[in-house]
Amino acid sequence: MRDGGNSRRDGSGAGRYTLRPTRLSKEDILFCIDVGPESMVELKAAMSPNGRPSTRLDSIKQAILVFINAKLTINPENRFAFTSLGKSASWLRKEFSSEVESAFAAFRVLSANSSSSNILIYCRSSIRPHHQWPVNQKLFTLDVVYLHEKPGPDNCPQEVYDSLVDAVEHVSEYEGYTLETGQLLARILFRYMCMLLSHPQQRCPQDQLDIPKPLGKKLPAADSMTTDDNITVSGKSEVQNIRN
Repeated sequence: MRDGGNSRRDGSGAGRYTLRPTRLSKEDILFCIDVGPESMVELKAAMSPNGRPSTRLDSIKQAILVFINAKLTINPENRFAFTSLGKSASWLRKEFSSEVESAFAAFRVLSANSSSSNILIYCRSSIRPHHQWPVNQKLFTLDVVYLHEKPGPDNCPQEVYDSLVDAVEHVSEYEGYTLETGQLLARILFRYMCMLLSHPQQRCPQDQLDIPKPLGKKLPAADSMTTDDNITVSGKSEVQNIRN
């Protein structure tokens, strides 16, 4: 019998197990948003409301707002705070709040170069992040969304990705995810933010994720086709695949 459950027999003599309902603890989620020059790269086939091309930072703001509204639907007691990462880290809103308006207030001052969970949205392809944190002190869960350029002479996205994975594994209390893409498509960012809606205490290991399923698993081999949505979100980084 599992902890928190009851085992009894029904009229047929078969054993039944009933799990007592429990409520997950609320989350305090800290967003850390990279506002360096690479956050201003324009995305493909995406336009902002004012008609100009949409940038990574524009899509990051939109994706976070979708994420917050969804999280508050799951649990209205979830709270959020915001920091930006330019040449150094700085607070956009230090107090945790459940109000969606707090996100709008933070975003109004967010521009380029300007149980707890931290969500880092990182856009630098040539700068490896460094962190200092005690080995045995795990007080929060870290998730990373890494939006990078393709490998080239002036950048090293694979090394940056590996450093981010090490940081997530080093500091996270529960299962933290490291999600990355080198494609300039807003829908991939939105998909990743939806995956991070899962509560860290309920997650499966990232290596077991199969979202989305590759087209090859859905269609007969003869009908399989290659699309820019066929990405890998596991311990094997997409960075390794884009060299081909």
